Amino acid sequence: MSDQDQRHMAHALGLGRRGMGKCWPNPAVGCVIVKDGRVVGRGWTQEGGRPHAEPQALAMAGDAAQGATAYVTLEPCSHHGKTPPCCDALIAAGISRVVAAVSDSDPRVSGQGFEKLRKHGVQVTTGVLAHQALHDHAGFFLRVEQGRPWVTLKLALSLDGRIATATGESQWITGPAARRAVHALRATHDAVMVGGGTARADNPALTVRGMGDVRQPVRVVVSRNLDVPLLSELAQTATKVPVWLCHGPDIRPELKSAWEGIGAKLLPCHLGGGRVDPRSVLQSLGAAGLTRVFCEGGGQLAASLLAQDLVDELQVFSAGLALGAEGQPGLGALGVDRLADAPRFELVDVTVDGADVRHIWRRSAAS
Repeated sequence: MSDQDQRHMAHALGLGRRGMGKCWPNPAVGCVIVKDGRVVGRGWTQEGGRPHAEPQALAMAGDAAQGATAYVTLEPCSHHGKTPPCCDALIAAGISRVVAAVSDSDPRVSGQGFEKLRKHGVQVTTGVLAHQALHDHAGFFLRVEQGRPWVTLKLALSLDGRIATATGESQWITGPAARRAVHALRATHDAVMVGGGTARADNPALTVRGMGDVRQPVRVVVSRNLDVPLLSELAQTATKVPVWLCHGPDIRPELKSAWEGIGAKLLPCHLGGGRVDPRSVLQSLGAAGLTRVFCEGGGQLAASLLAQDLVDELQVFSAGLALGAEGQPGLGALGVDRLADAPRFELVDVTVDGADVRHIWRRSAAS
């Protein structure tokens, strides 16, 4: 693996990240085309998943693609979908070498793209910055392999792990810089998800604000009985920004009709322990095309996701205040009696956002 290969793949990965939260159900792929050490074309998966990264980069490169090297963050597709195979485009353009970070686990591709390229005389190198690419495409892989999206759980807590005072006051535990960071995180996910209790108590908008004209994430509410007020911010804006409601099997027909009448999408889910089962929720969201979900609570939904080992990343914002035992805890009951049974995560990064500290944790390799 040469330094040049790593440098250009890092460029392609950076481009691919521009599509995060915007191109589902497709993966957020980046592509860089290099000729004689000079970048002649680049592209990334566009909103809605098309066009793909490779044809955009090839269009920019034009005739310079002949004999060039294409750096792609994921194995080029080899099947006919809504667009022609990217493998065919690379071959037709005269690309002489393809450097790919990782193979595609989608059974429609899964090695067939590399095989086709080699069959047409294209040199293929794989595994360059694979660890980074596996993380970037983790949501796509999870949806293909397990039927569910990647889940990032955000917690904004006091020093003693509280999300609100005893009276329910929670705005704002963290400061403006941390809230801006949360909006940036929303923008890189396909959907923002909360429980019905949070939707009722906080009346959130769950949109990305202060970041210009961006594609808004789907707003998901998990509510067994669909008892989110029809005068809420979510309901009043459902025709402008998508609202999906994950509910139980026994909802009232008039509520179903009312929500569908204002443009919401209803996803019936199974129950577990008297609540909407989070695994069923994620399977429904995956079947609907989502690859990355940003969960913002509340405490019961967060606990249920953790209890079933469904959280892939934690973004924990800690503020410099204490609310005491009477404050509302950030997590509901987990039923953990032994430390060995507690969900474990590995620390990835620690940053400072204004007056608050952010800890980023990911699923432990031992879990």
